Formats: sequence, C-alpha cells, structure tokens
Amino acid sequence: MKVVPYTDDITRFNQLKSIYIEKNNKRISFRIEEVKYQKNLVLLKLEGINSIEDIQQYKNCYIKIDRKDAIKLPKDTFFIADLLGLEVYTDDDKLLGNVEDIFPTGSNDVYVVKDNLGKQVLLPAISEVIIDIDIENKKIIVHLLPGLI
Repeated sequence: MKVVPYTDDITRFNQLKSIYIEKNNKRISFRIEEVKYQKNLVLLKLEGINSIEDIQQYKNCYIKIDRKDAIKLPKDTFFIADLLGLEVYTDDDKLLGNVEDIFPTGSNDVYVVKDNLGKQVLLPAISEVIIDIDIENKKIIVHLLPGLI
C-alpha cells in the first residue's frame, strides 16, 4: 500500500505495529508486516492484504493510529485530527465556519474553513493569520489579512 504521509517524520512508521484504515466512517484494523520508503511515500505491507485487488478497495482512504502511538508534539504544534472540525472565528468575533481539511504546501499548511452555506475560505497557517488555537474549547481565532476573503 502506498501512503502519502501527513507527518513531519515519515520514519515514524517504523515504530508502528498496526494502523486503522477509515472507510465509510468505519475503522478497520491492520497489522503492519513491513515498512519501506520510496521518495516521499511510505510503502506498507499489511497482514491479510496480498494483492493489488485486496488493497484497491482502500484507495483514497485515510490511515489513522491509536492516540497512544502518537508522537509527542512540540509546544504550539497540533495533530491534524485535533484541528478538524474546530470553529474558526475572526479576531472581531465573526464565525467563519469549521476546519474541514488541512493540506501542506511546503512552506506552511493551509486550513480549509467551510461555513454552513458551503462557502470555503483558505487560511495559511502562519502566525500573522492564526492568532490562537484552543483545542480544549474547539476554537481557532484568526486575523484576516487583506485579500484572504
């Protein structure tokens, strides 16, 4: 299985014994038999998956791990899973929506914020824009630079 990792250190897969594949809002557990690396991809051999046909059903699915297997993060760094769904407010207390997705761009991540009407706002995860992230209260405060909306 080819995996596009959303982690800063892809070699962390060496320490994992198992993963979950999320499909149709269900998590299916798999034991990792072998880990290899190819450029910026992780290649996993999973127990019970022995052909391309076996793994094809999981194409474009997310891989998840148990929180106990997560690495310890530096201060002011967050797991993507903890940011998804958080409410995003401007610094003048206007609700923009919820974090729907996060994608890396190389220099910084971009938060995809969607309101209840389906309108999306793309916010660069830079200190000039992201003012505060409060995981406990499920809230992000942002400062909108000219041109962001």
